[in-house]
Amino acid sequence: MNFGMIVYILAWVLKIEALSLLLPLLISLIYREQSAVPILLVALLSGIFGTILGFKKPRRTAFYAREGFVAVAGCWIVLSLVGALPFFLSGRIPRYVDAVFEIVSGFTTTGSSILGDVEFLGKGLLFWRSFSHWIGGMGVLVLVLTILPLGGGYNLMIMKAESPGPDVSKMVPRVADSAKALYKIYLALTVLMIAVFLLTGMPLFDSLCIGFGTAGTGGFAVRNSGMADYSMLSQFFITIFMILFGVNFNVYYLMQKRRFRDSLHSEEARYYLLIIAFSTLFIAFQILRQCGGDFLYALHHSFFTVGSIITTTGFSSLDFNLWPAPCQMLLLFLMICGACAGSTGGGIKVSRLIIMGKEIGKEMHLIIHPEAVRRIRLEGKSLDHPIVRSVNCYLILYCFLFMSSVFLISFDGFDFTTNFSAVAATFNNIGPGLGMVGPVRNFSAYSDFSKLVMIFDMLAGRLEILPMLILFSHRTWRKTN
Repeated sequence: MNFGMIVYILAWVLKIEALSLLLPLLISLIYREQSAVPILLVALLSGIFGTILGFKKPRRTAFYAREGFVAVAGCWIVLSLVGALPFFLSGRIPRYVDAVFEIVSGFTTTGSSILGDVEFLGKGLLFWRSFSHWIGGMGVLVLVLTILPLGGGYNLMIMKAESPGPDVSKMVPRVADSAKALYKIYLALTVLMIAVFLLTGMPLFDSLCIGFGTAGTGGFAVRNSGMADYSMLSQFFITIFMILFGVNFNVYYLMQKRRFRDSLHSEEARYYLLIIAFSTLFIAFQILRQCGGDFLYALHHSFFTVGSIITTTGFSSLDFNLWPAPCQMLLLFLMICGACAGSTGGGIKVSRLIIMGKEIGKEMHLIIHPEAVRRIRLEGKSLDHPIVRSVNCYLILYCFLFMSSVFLISFDGFDFTTNFSAVAATFNNIGPGLGMVGPVRNFSAYSDFSKLVMIFDMLAGRLEILPMLILFSHRTWRKTN
């Protein structure tokens, strides 16, 4: 294990976090808030420790899969532990476990909260809370790769550990260039989105914070009413950009390179949009059938909620807890489904569901025709067995951790719907669930132990499970394998 390189990368993460804290510090100073002092203190400490730990680059730079997974998991944990300090030291979130839950929810782009009154935080801490979505959306280690290429093929190990989806490939020959290409697209879409929000009449502060939450598909609101106070035009454009950020960024890269035909033939994107269209119409007609009202109103809020849930953003324009049971069950499916691989969204990912469906079809075909040779194809390419195997392994781990988490938090005494949706919301990085953790409620009623379980779920869900689990394997820490 090359601990020297792991510490060196961790040092860069601390320095990036220190620089990131300067923005909420500026907001606090503009609004003359007392939270500026703890934000400045944490920024200084993070910068000092990062500088000390990264003062000298290790001589041995060899970096393999084991180091990559440990570095990613370790950096996300430290990033969260430090990022929670402004909330805790300011006294706005007086319990450290709650502060960690809040910032882990931010960095993992989950959006689940323990706060009943978000506006109590003040502008500076609200900005930090939302900005954490933007930092975590593309991945802090991917950001490190844009400024600190490790050389050789080592940095691909980091991208594999941090990027969501069943497979990670380089868009260009060098991984550092791929990371830069991703961030250029991410930044361009974010700037465009914030400009559109401003044109719809949304205030500048709200446009920035909602923009960060939409880009990272996070879902932290800056008002106690969530998205309900904004105009229907603003809500419509929020929905459009949530869906856009749920698309695989390779599609945008192909568009940027003027390979429009290739970008339009994305099989995963087609299924993703079909699921959104079907779910929107189904829920809208269910609302009309059982609740009545205006069709355009039902269609608008159905579209917003479906876009928010499938992209795992978690914004809410109304309380979908009041919708008919079939609508709530469909929303639970969308929570688990998630967005596209290679996007900022969470969940299992549409590509994995496509591979699962094709694998089932293949097995049924082989039962009928035992001598047949049939390969699974995605995006026009034949999938290698290791990719299919990794999908199967992921799904087994997903089900095991999901049910284990539901069991562990059930000791708090809440009903099954609340516990099941709480785990679904945190493990899939969504935000609100159903029942006691619905869109107008929060997670504060859970015990510290349950919050720690869900903190682990949020990190495991964002990092695709294995980087977190590998920390608990004794083989990871052995000198020889």
